[in-house]
Amino acid sequence: MSDSDVLEIQDSDAVAAAAETAVQQCLDVQAGETCVVVTDDKRRPIGEALYEAALEATEDAVVVRYPPGPQHGAEPPAPVAAALASADAFLAPTTKSLSHTRARSDATDQGARGATLPGITEEVFTTGLDADYEAIAAECESMLEEVVGAHEIRVRSPQGTDITFELGDRVWQDDTGIVHEDGAFSNLPAGEVFVSPESADGTYVVDGTIRPHGLLDDGQTVAFEVEDGYVTDIGDDAIRADVEEAADQVGQNAYNLAELGIGTNIGVTELVGSVLLDEKAGGTVHIALGDDAGIGGDNDAPIHLDGILREPSVFVDGEEIDLPTVR
Repeated sequence: MSDSDVLEIQDSDAVAAAAETAVQQCLDVQAGETCVVVTDDKRRPIGEALYEAALEATEDAVVVRYPPGPQHGAEPPAPVAAALASADAFLAPTTKSLSHTRARSDATDQGARGATLPGITEEVFTTGLDADYEAIAAECESMLEEVVGAHEIRVRSPQGTDITFELGDRVWQDDTGIVHEDGAFSNLPAGEVFVSPESADGTYVVDGTIRPHGLLDDGQTVAFEVEDGYVTDIGDDAIRADVEEAADQVGQNAYNLAELGIGTNIGVTELVGSVLLDEKAGGTVHIALGDDAGIGGDNDAPIHLDGILREPSVFVDGEEIDLPTVR
């Protein structure tokens, strides 16, 4: 790997401040606790910034680095998984997401608390962590009051989305960025409520951000058809190829309708092309296919593909609700 492949930091002071927020406000790392920073060769500078911030909080901090994984959701090497599981707190700024891996879920099941920062860039890190996470937690709580207990959620958009989710007994969760309790987990940057539905039917049309394209151009959309909880048609060749590659390993599980999420981070004022940040933007909805075993579902897949809708309307058991808006 050449040095040009490694993330370059332009504003080291802003990165250091964001790292301090992550360690102190979000994870509340205390003296005497073990804190592990897991990073990879491409995200090394942010990993090192988090490590330095962790050392300000506890002497028992370490950084573990490995080559970038082949795809989002791929399991890390065994020593990395062991490091996560042995820590009191962990932070994982990596190129490919560890959020939906058994290594991450096993670590939190054993009591480690932590946050993943998949695909993190300097812009996303400094923008997303320049926030009041107590206020974001309050937005999450308010949104949960609107959706918890619902039997059916319908999402519509001017771009052609009209999809209905059956929730069954699935539990809504929130991603507040406040990770203070044993076993707690979050993405950073944070700010969403989400659920893994039991089934879904309809069409959703992504007009925001989706991998591998990033931020879609004005007027560009990608449509997904969903029937009985599985995606049956994908209106984009590159995305279809990625899902087909996952399906070569796990069959239909790759097409599972995995997640419905509502962004609650009112500090994110515009989409930047990063799924990690853009799915948290207040007033957006994101819908994902693939793996949901780490978010309350029962489907294992080597892919978790989020698509963000800019202008959704959300109906809870037939009644439209207000979505968070930037103040």
